[in-house]
Amino acid sequence: MMAFFWQRALLVSLAAAVSVYADMKLDCGTDFVTLVWTEGRSRADTSLFRLGNCFPTSFSATEAVFSVDFDDCNFRRIVTGDRMMFTNDLTYSSDSTPLSFSHPVVCAYERPEDWYPRLYAPIFNTYGLGDLEFHFGLMNADFSGPAESTSFPLGSFIPIMASVAQESHQPLLLFLQECVAATTPELQPESTLYPIIANEGCLVDSLVSRSKFEPRQKSSELHLSLQAFRFGLGEEVFIHCKLVAWDPNSLNNSKKACHYVKEHGWEQLDNSASRYLCACCESDCKSRRVRSLASGKRGMAQQAVLGPLTITDVNY
Repeated sequence: MMAFFWQRALLVSLAAAVSVYADMKLDCGTDFVTLVWTEGRSRADTSLFRLGNCFPTSFSATEAVFSVDFDDCNFRRIVTGDRMMFTNDLTYSSDSTPLSFSHPVVCAYERPEDWYPRLYAPIFNTYGLGDLEFHFGLMNADFSGPAESTSFPLGSFIPIMASVAQESHQPLLLFLQECVAATTPELQPESTLYPIIANEGCLVDSLVSRSKFEPRQKSSELHLSLQAFRFGLGEEVFIHCKLVAWDPNSLNNSKKACHYVKEHGWEQLDNSASRYLCACCESDCKSRRVRSLASGKRGMAQQAVLGPLTITDVNY
């Protein structure tokens, strides 16, 4: 990072449970942060403090010290308007005492004029589960290769492909059962979400956009053309999905891929004659438990995250 990071730093302190006898000092540097937590009454075991997922760099009976880079400790970067912020949480918990808390830590800078989202690395996120290997990634416009960028103008299409490698199994259908967009790489109780796919495979975003499932090329792949939305405009956006590989002979209203077609209603991707599976898309589709193929059952599920990607306003 460049010297422009030597700007003002902002510390947000909201945790009412923190002891009045404690003190925190924060130094936000160019690409690192130094945090010193001091316990005036030595009530806490300072070795149990955590900054994100990082242990203290050093500690004593009364102090916990962290000197870490922003690339470490699961710092979250948020870019919006003319500001760039790196956020994390200082936490403490102990099995031996009831004392515990979470303390927000924020370093805020002026957004560099020449800052742009990093280019997309042409690889898929890969998740192994049992004997199956799930893939989840951004594609180019015709789904023939990886995307060249993670920046998408508002209203354009975001091509997404999910697939499963299944060499040792019978042919499986790959579904996206649930998908939401968030501005964080991990879903948290306070996260603001934008629903994309809900009700066990219903592309609810297609009700208000031109988003759609593309015709299948392989049973083990699913192509989604997602129209770029206003949620998280200008920020880093992550798409969290539940991928399911399922026996194609055992479909029901909880194993489907449905999108809404204007003036025609809900359509089922794999068989137009089975559009009845989509009948619950605007109510509540009863879920069934996904069971393991390893035990001779019919399907397997995998959580996956795609991103970060950025949606830009072409009129801005």
